[in-house]
Amino acid sequence: MSDPYQISFAQAFLCSAFAACFAEFCTIPLDTAKVRLQLQKKVGIDDGVGLPKYKGLLGTVKTIAREEGISALWKGIVPGLHRQCLYGGLRIGLYDPVKTFLVGSAFVGEVPLYHMILAALLTGALAITIANPTDLVKVRLQAEGQLPTGVPKRYSGAIDAYLTILRQEGIGALWTGLGANIARNAIINAAELASYDKVKRTILKIPGFMDNVYTHLLAGLGAGLFAVFIGSPVDVVKSRMMGDSTYKSTFECFLKTLLNEAKRVIRG
Repeated sequence: MSDPYQISFAQAFLCSAFAACFAEFCTIPLDTAKVRLQLQKKVGIDDGVGLPKYKGLLGTVKTIAREEGISALWKGIVPGLHRQCLYGGLRIGLYDPVKTFLVGSAFVGEVPLYHMILAALLTGALAITIANPTDLVKVRLQAEGQLPTGVPKRYSGAIDAYLTILRQEGIGALWTGLGANIARNAIINAAELASYDKVKRTILKIPGFMDNVYTHLLAGLGAGLFAVFIGSPVDVVKSRMMGDSTYKSTFECFLKTLLNEAKRVIRG
């Protein structure tokens, strides 16, 4: 299966890591707002004790900027960049080699969709297993604004967060929420990369379209929307596991989230 445009793993890793870091810097304010909204939906927030602090994506961005300063929207950017270097580089850099391994180096023709999905599942799971500590620290820093007034911040920065978690909770704590994170990222990676491959090939069959930046943008937009829709429920569980250490397991977090949100919807 020869490809004149095939690049080495090192080149794919570096290009993917750079692109992922650039995207992380641009989108982290929205990600911070997303994490605050996900962590807000817990027992007690709507049971008469008080109204939700954050309402909607843009409303959350405005509230954070007003109360904590606009720089608070970039909380977690350092571990976020650590995460993207590892996860972003590995999941994409390994995708083609794993896909080639699954179908065999002598394979000629269009790779079957199920091989694309399996390759993306494997690379997504492997990449996030390695990058889980960076994801944990990123969520913890993004969640700092959720602490009640007067409660001191737990961490002064990314390095302090890594060291504090190691000292106070042990090295295993850096892999808190790994089960949910593997499920989330394997699913999203499979949905994103496999659908990207499929959408791009479909677009290229349309007269007038070529393998250029516009085709890649269209394929990326379609794949991104599909991946977020598929992976959102597991993403909520992952954020809560990492932001709230009271959950004992991924299943407990999922069950409590499901029951609490159902009660909230029924109440109003």
